[in-house]
Amino acid sequence: MPLQTSNNQAVSYPHEYWSSRLGFVLAATGSAVGLGNIWKFPYIAGENGGGAFVLLYLLCVAVIGIPVMMAETLIGRRGGQSPIHSYALLARQEGRSRGWQAAGWSAVVASLLILSFYSVIGGWAIAYVLYAARGIFDGVQADGVGKLFTDLLARPGELLTWHTVFMLLTILVVARGVRGGLERAVTLLMPLLFVLLLLLVAYAALSTEQFLPAAAFLFQPDVSKLSAAAVLAAMGQAFFSLSLGAGIIIAYGSYLPKDVSIARTATAICIADTAVALLAGLAIFPEVFASGLEASAGPGLIFQTLPIAFGRMPGGTLFGTLFFVLLVVAAWTSSISLLEPAVEWMLEHRGIGRQTSAWMVGALVWAVGIVSVLSFNLWSDVLLFGRSVFESLDYLASNIMLPLNGLLSAIFAGWIMAKVATEEELAMGTGIGYSQWRLAVRYIAPAGVATVLLSSSGAIALLFR
Repeated sequence: MPLQTSNNQAVSYPHEYWSSRLGFVLAATGSAVGLGNIWKFPYIAGENGGGAFVLLYLLCVAVIGIPVMMAETLIGRRGGQSPIHSYALLARQEGRSRGWQAAGWSAVVASLLILSFYSVIGGWAIAYVLYAARGIFDGVQADGVGKLFTDLLARPGELLTWHTVFMLLTILVVARGVRGGLERAVTLLMPLLFVLLLLLVAYAALSTEQFLPAAAFLFQPDVSKLSAAAVLAAMGQAFFSLSLGAGIIIAYGSYLPKDVSIARTATAICIADTAVALLAGLAIFPEVFASGLEASAGPGLIFQTLPIAFGRMPGGTLFGTLFFVLLVVAAWTSSISLLEPAVEWMLEHRGIGRQTSAWMVGALVWAVGIVSVLSFNLWSDVLLFGRSVFESLDYLASNIMLPLNGLLSAIFAGWIMAKVATEEELAMGTGIGYSQWRLAVRYIAPAGVATVLLSSSGAIALLFR
């Protein structure tokens, strides 16, 4: 496919496509299913009352998540290129400013920043696989688990090793291409992820008496627990857990064949992503309740609370190991999607081969990740606006760049692209389905994402201080 670069030089590169709709669904679901589902969703649900939060979350997925995912997919498929070039091309076709490519740049930069510290957390998961397999959690008390985690963070050499291993796993997949790397990996890893989750849920149902209370906690709404904070948390989780705003869905959409329904695939991805989050809750909360631990334990639920539960349960070594393998798989499928948008841009802009592009971009991300590694130990005293470097990168990318990019993609698809172009790309006709999407992407989703942006950036708290 020839492409005009900013230097007006045509670069030719082989543009690949997913082999099937299933390949795209698995890949996009793999990008969405990550630490946000298995790590973040359970503790946010725990903090916000369980079932009431789940209902809010499902509503937000329907009115914000699906419309924005459809918007990003159609931008990618219509543009047929990386987020940067797709925005530029489509804006030019509509007679709008080429400056819209800045939205693509912001998305690609956000994905790389996230991957730089996400890889560090993925490294923690690899380390915990070995801890669980060696039986280190057996009979351990809360102070022992806490010490295990703090000791890990205090060892920069070990953190760097696992960060390096995780980045190598990511680069090796992306370097093999769309079908040979991304699609083949998710075709193996996503079924494995679901099998592991179902095994853990089955074990929780059979081994504890707390499965039904845990299910009630997740699915029985308690309206008294609803609050403005819960609504904001549900909107934020619905947006972040679907990998929106990071250029991933635009990049993956550029590989989507024209005969595949964007609406059906976006809905399937959101359903699968939500199913993983709920299954994770059903796997985690019975063990937490059975051990007398708190469901609202916060971010430490996975690395500091669950190991205590695994150490007390029969077969805890095996199922603790399986759980952290599941966590590694989920993180891996997300990390390859975070690397892909920048690699696709390298292929287009520089005409460099995929393998070289993957290793170059991956090496850059790995180097930036070292800063996060050191922020837990040698540079722990270095603060940016009161936050560690790790926390600052997370705040910038997750709280500001992702919702801002999602807002821009909704505005672009709803207001910048011509109605005839979106009608043609979505192929839904002009009936109620398309009208509902257009209403959501022009008004409802931007309002919701803007609220997420104002909330996550701290602007709302400042207004009501």
